[in-house]
Amino acid sequence: MNVFLGLDIGTTSTIGILVDTSGNVLALASRPVALYSEKPGWAEEDPAEWWQNCCAIIPDLLAQSGIEAADISGIGVAGMLPATVLLDEAGHPLRRSIQQSDGRAGAEVEEIRRDVDEAAFLEAAGCGVNQQLVGAKIRWLARHEPETLAKARTLFGSYDYINYRLTGKAAVEQNWALEAGIVNVASGRIDLAQAERTGIPPHLLPPLIGSSAVLGHVTADCARETGLAAGTPVVGGAADMIASCLGAGVVRSGDVLLKFGGAVDILTATTVLKPDPRLFLDYHLVPGLWLPNGCMSTGGSVLNWFVETFAGGIEPLNGSVHAALDAMAAERPAGAMGLTFLPYLLGEKTPLHDPFARGVLNGLTLSHDLGHIWRAVLESYAYAIRHHIEILNEAGHQTTRFLVSDGGAKSSVWMGIVADVLGQPLQRLAGHPGSCLGAAWTAAVGLGAAEWDGIIAFTTRDTLFTPNSDNRETYSRGYATFRDLYRRVQGMH
Repeated sequence: MNVFLGLDIGTTSTIGILVDTSGNVLALASRPVALYSEKPGWAEEDPAEWWQNCCAIIPDLLAQSGIEAADISGIGVAGMLPATVLLDEAGHPLRRSIQQSDGRAGAEVEEIRRDVDEAAFLEAAGCGVNQQLVGAKIRWLARHEPETLAKARTLFGSYDYINYRLTGKAAVEQNWALEAGIVNVASGRIDLAQAERTGIPPHLLPPLIGSSAVLGHVTADCARETGLAAGTPVVGGAADMIASCLGAGVVRSGDVLLKFGGAVDILTATTVLKPDPRLFLDYHLVPGLWLPNGCMSTGGSVLNWFVETFAGGIEPLNGSVHAALDAMAAERPAGAMGLTFLPYLLGEKTPLHDPFARGVLNGLTLSHDLGHIWRAVLESYAYAIRHHIEILNEAGHQTTRFLVSDGGAKSSVWMGIVADVLGQPLQRLAGHPGSCLGAAWTAAVGLGAAEWDGIIAFTTRDTLFTPNSDNRETYSRGYATFRDLYRRVQGMH
């Protein structure tokens, strides 16, 4: 039996999975991750916590499954991107990671815009000049923490760091490099001059690795820390949303995955390369396909923040405060009685690319209660998804079949709202544990034990959410108000 380990270094949790190549999940485990936002727009995490979580999760998976470490045929790691991790000469993190959702580098983004020809950069890099560029964060460090940058010897992302701890090999996976703004899409290679123009010193960049290419093998030191068998192969890995797309079966033009994790991702598969400055661009794991996509700065992270900040007195429903709030929201009318929320608590990435955007609750009256506010929060993400779909369509991409996955998709109230706002049916997936599955399968394919399309054996269709036509007009007005509210408060920071 071929068994593969997948690890997902997510924004809100680290998740591990053991699977075989016959469509069976043998074990699943997770540990929470702390997100630090000590100043407005900041988002940081501790790479040491990611590694500690992995060291705890792996023995748990082995114990659950009864699998011997020596029976694991390969390892794949997925993670959020493009997080910015800097290592010193000894290979230790110099500071917390600066997350992909971090919005501190607005001034540096504007600086890059002055330093490059934006149209030429878009054509060469496949992405526009925005806060996603790692170079903007490096410029911020050069200005505010020059002593940290001076000590840096290696730069890479979240799952690249875990790969380094597993194998001792430093490399950047292809989608981290693409979204970081350092790849030339025509050649598929790192362009050091392009990276330097954005602000990244070329000497910090390790080699590029393909997602399914073997990077290295588990070291003896790693084996002692994790319980893995030394010599187990490790592949390049995958961006979390790309791994989720593979696991969801998004493999043909027009397929759309709405991924409700710590951030909300909106991705569609296509065979056509059409860079658009409002969107991000990634390689699909299946060769020959692209994944133009949008990623909000927040999602589940704001729902968790809301619960921790405002819902301390709420009695859990089936063990979940989120579910209790959902039940309250379900009893409130569509449109939340005129309440509109802007979910830009960390600025916003696509399609606004506005690191200075901020959260807003508009229209609040004494007639509103916690259920109305929670519903307005859920509706805000539905409106933002509709905005993304309009942009994808304007850019010439089909959006014909909508699939939903990850933790937030378990909320039937939220998914019903999204279906109503989009006016499209949403197919919820069952048996899809998220990005960790795609990571494990990437290892299976890379080591010759499986084909890409074999991953569909893990996923079945669950609830189909169909739009309620009675809410169409309400949500059309609500969407217009949502878009107009951002325009009216833009720049008020």
